[in-house]
Amino acid sequence: MLSPHDPLLSSSASSLAALVRGKQISPVELVDAFIARIEAENPALNAVVVDRFERARGEASAAEALLMGAHAGEPLPPMLGVPCTVKECIAVEGMPNTAGVHARKGLLAPRDADVVRRMRDAGAIVVGLTNMPEGGLWLETNNRVYGRTNNPWDPARIPGGSSGGEGAILAVDASPFGIGADIGGSIRIPAAFCGVFGHKPTGGLVSNEGYWPSVPGALDIFLCTGPMTRRAEDLWPLLGSMAQRPLEGRPEAVDLREVTVYPLETGAARVREDQRRAVRRAARALEARGARIEALRTRGFERALEIWSAMMEEEAGALSYAEVLGNGRAISLPRELLRCSRPDAPHTLQALVVAAAEAILKWVPAPLATWSRAGKWLREELEAELGPRGVLLHPPYTRTAPRHFEPLLTPFDFVCTAIFNVLGFPVTEVPAGRDAAGLPLGVQVAARRGADALTIAIAGALEADLGGFVRARPSRSAPFRTTPPRR
Repeated sequence: MLSPHDPLLSSSASSLAALVRGKQISPVELVDAFIARIEAENPALNAVVVDRFERARGEASAAEALLMGAHAGEPLPPMLGVPCTVKECIAVEGMPNTAGVHARKGLLAPRDADVVRRMRDAGAIVVGLTNMPEGGLWLETNNRVYGRTNNPWDPARIPGGSSGGEGAILAVDASPFGIGADIGGSIRIPAAFCGVFGHKPTGGLVSNEGYWPSVPGALDIFLCTGPMTRRAEDLWPLLGSMAQRPLEGRPEAVDLREVTVYPLETGAARVREDQRRAVRRAARALEARGARIEALRTRGFERALEIWSAMMEEEAGALSYAEVLGNGRAISLPRELLRCSRPDAPHTLQALVVAAAEAILKWVPAPLATWSRAGKWLREELEAELGPRGVLLHPPYTRTAPRHFEPLLTPFDFVCTAIFNVLGFPVTEVPAGRDAAGLPLGVQVAARRGADALTIAIAGALEADLGGFVRARPSRSAPFRTTPPRR
């Protein structure tokens, strides 16, 4: 019987899959062991908010039957029997699909999202759904359906968002991999705050079908569904299973002696020195492996907020966050702000502040067309300068994980990640050690559209040089759940 404390469970998802295919681990034992880990670690985090344990056990038994009945040499699904977790706004058939929105409480997904179907076809088994902010448009993972999620390194701090539950449960080694989504940093910020890997794919590479709220027009390119992992080696095979079209290149074909690295320590936000040092340390590590270091000539990152806001607004059309919070019917902001401190209030303060800011900005004249053109120019200039073998290193946030509510004081710091969404670039977030307080540091590795293999190859090199994933061990001194997990 596989123990939930077995160090083998800390192996990569790819390694676990190989052990299953080699009949060295039973899918049933593997799923049971990770369920036990979730049950042990989750009470301090509130990361997995909907468990799927019994269905997962049934699917593990089916996977075991398939494995035992396979003939020698018969091909098997690449992730057969490997458990995973999924961000709650990504549909899993028969499971809650609220996106943390109170007005959607009780709604169940009628079918799997495209990316979930693809991962199931690859043999993966969903054991639970993870928490997120209301409607997915903020970096504090908190809502009135499931409650608040805490950072696994320090429960007084946030795990990031909007894929905060994924980052938190991966950080305590209780899930081999997760499926997140990112429209302004929602994979990369939690990955950075929790000390795991996250990959925002090239825009449009992975289907967003089955994500709620659905996004119109080019927002479907800006929003990217992608993998979150504990090991860099899992990113590429998982991306290959998730993608709706063939991937370009291969990480193992990247020769670092042909790579040019452009470190950019700061942009539109004031980045703290420890984050800037992480970028410099990553650049030096790549230089030691033969990469060239050059200063970025292209200008425009200092106006990242204006560019991101304009390109998002230009494509959003009638999509309103107030309507997202009301599940299609705009909430009354004055009324909800007056009652948000009540225990039975349907919305968090953070969500209402974001909705109010959106409403105010709609009345402020803004040269959307000018800034949108500037964003398209920035994309063209960057792609020309980076070329097929250039990567940009950039901090994922201005600092390590802030305390709960603190991001309300610096609401625009997410531009460190958001600019890459409207550019459509692939970006891999890589753990880069820890700061003086012991909190995880991270570095973003970005490249031109289609160069996902390049950023993932760089992530593998930096994993070896900067230390990679280290398991967090949260304090269990107090319970943090506000609602029980849904089944």
